Amino acid sequence: MAEYKTFSMQIGGKTLSIDIGRVAAQANGAALMHYGDTTVLCTATASKEPREGIDFFPLSVEFEEKFYSVGKMPGGFNKREGKASENAILTSRVIDRPMRPLFPKDYRNDVTLDALVMAVDPECRPEITGMLGCALATTISDIPFDGPCAMTQMGLVNGEFVVNPSQKEWDEGDMQLTVASVGQKVIMIEAGANEITDEKMIEAIYKCHDINLEIIEFFKKIQAEVGKPKSEYVSAAIPEALFAKIKEIVPPEEMEKAVFNDDKQAREAAVDAVKARVAEALADNEEWSPLVGEAVYQYQKKTVRKMILKDHKRPDGREIKQIRPLAAEVDIIPRVHGSAMFTRGQTQICDVITLAPLSEKQKVDGLDDNITEKRYIHQYNFPSYSVGETKVSRGPGRREIGHGALAEKALVPVLPSEDEFPYAIRAVSETFESNGSTSQASICASCMALMAAGVPLKKQVAGISCGLVTGDTDDDYIVLTDIQGLEDFFGDMDFKVAGTHDGITAIQMDIKIHGLTRPIVEQAIRQCHEAREYIMNEVMTPAIAEPRPTVGKYAPKIIQTRIDPEKIGDVVGQRGKTINEIISRTGVKIDINDDGAVSVCGTEDEAMQNALDMINMIVSDFKEGELYEGNVVSIKEFGAFIEFAPGKEGMVHISKIADRRINRVEDVLTLGDHVKVRCLGKDKMGRISFSIKDAK
Repeated sequence: MAEYKTFSMQIGGKTLSIDIGRVAAQANGAALMHYGDTTVLCTATASKEPREGIDFFPLSVEFEEKFYSVGKMPGGFNKREGKASENAILTSRVIDRPMRPLFPKDYRNDVTLDALVMAVDPECRPEITGMLGCALATTISDIPFDGPCAMTQMGLVNGEFVVNPSQKEWDEGDMQLTVASVGQKVIMIEAGANEITDEKMIEAIYKCHDINLEIIEFFKKIQAEVGKPKSEYVSAAIPEALFAKIKEIVPPEEMEKAVFNDDKQAREAAVDAVKARVAEALADNEEWSPLVGEAVYQYQKKTVRKMILKDHKRPDGREIKQIRPLAAEVDIIPRVHGSAMFTRGQTQICDVITLAPLSEKQKVDGLDDNITEKRYIHQYNFPSYSVGETKVSRGPGRREIGHGALAEKALVPVLPSEDEFPYAIRAVSETFESNGSTSQASICASCMALMAAGVPLKKQVAGISCGLVTGDTDDDYIVLTDIQGLEDFFGDMDFKVAGTHDGITAIQMDIKIHGLTRPIVEQAIRQCHEAREYIMNEVMTPAIAEPRPTVGKYAPKIIQTRIDPEKIGDVVGQRGKTINEIISRTGVKIDINDDGAVSVCGTEDEAMQNALDMINMIVSDFKEGELYEGNVVSIKEFGAFIEFAPGKEGMVHISKIADRRINRVEDVLTLGDHVKVRCLGKDKMGRISFSIKDAK
């Protein structure tokens, strides 16, 4: 085995140990990361040649969860890991977002970052270990990369900040914050929180940032000792001479006129006309002709940025802090359990709610044993028609999964507990039209739809996104409230913040530049706060001010009771025979928790009450002298057996059937007869004994 070097430092009271040169020597860069006993192999590889015919940087990030890392067997016939879990996809996105801006914009070689989870210590989450490892593997590789960058996670447990919390602290705390930094600036923020104030969130962000700066210095020392020289690459940058020629063909004032339009379709048509004009003028230039599309895009981008930064003019004519026209309504879809639509400019989301018994929770099969099921599911769909394109749907991609998870994270803190509202809840956000920030529109629409469905939310939640255009210095910038698609594409930041009137519930920040200064972060959080207050007060509240007191006509109803946990087995019966019989007779669904909480779910009140009566009869202690009703299910020479609920029977002796002496039970009773009886206590064999003649 080749010699290798080990480096270590303390982070959050735990040892981060890194082996370089021990494994995966053929990758461009590799780091075997140990954080506590958590072990993740992180590699960075790049193709030797650029991919032809593309106008983007082809970066792939894979966070691979292996069940052997927690001593579990995979499910399924093959006993092999299947497609990536939602957690793995979201972790891959969190790794991708801060690292992508640090690669050269004109780099076209394929790059793959891989984090292979090999062992998991519950005290040291593999996600943060993989994030750090990917950053380091790329930094020490020969792949062009303007790092190192570093990431820290922060929890909030009993009011105290916890650096890189354990899995339990992460799951049960009041905040889940991930912050990435590069140089002296913050480059990525991801957060979920139980209504954390703006000030508390900013404090947490910069506690993470301070730790990141220490890690960056540690990574620089490793790079200096074992890092490879960065390789040269073929640049895909547009020649400046081409830009100069295009400006001759289409002067800047004409490009400004083309992009200065609040209608997306009209603006795109104007830009297409510009592109056609340039393409025609350069049709005979074999070198420049293939670059016209990208060159016009860059020209458009420079024009928009100049208009915003220097002239304070936005493409649709709005003021810097002005929100696009808003509209909100509920109950737009009949018969579903709840629905709402939220429109912001040319962004439109319809959200539909489905309620179900708790047995319909989503099962989660992953590395975290603390989370095995989800009671609230938020899913987001982005069909091609929403942006005027035609494309066959292949199911949700990573972006759709990420947007759904962000909206879910924003609303979880205001959901009622299972005891308060014993339902599984599914929210589906359908994107009808998109022109920027559909994820935040999904939060607004979902909040209203949940209230319309009768889900007793604790508070309203709204979301909004701020953008950024920067100049040549750190002090030269403008923060834009409510960015549309064009400002997102051509700007430097998409800073999404969701929350209630009282605090933040979710943050997701993506940027395209090398980090943000603290004044920009604080201003973006402040402007998002102002905007979401306006949205809730002026738009959402007039549409629906508070949750409806009951679920709708077509939603399942649930009634609850609680039984002695020791009698759960009596209700379930051998191999589920008893409970399945109750369900078969009544058509309801029944959930029983380990603590004895019972939920009966159905659409007909009478059937639900019948099921509840059966359960109560099964678990009740029959008291001497009380009256009961049941059906004759068995006749013997010495008497009859009466069933009062599935699996619950008592006996009436032949002498207790009638006021007179009878020779045969069949002279008075037949199978299926419904009778009233009085309890006589238990007989010598411990069976419940009843009397029909004493019940009259």
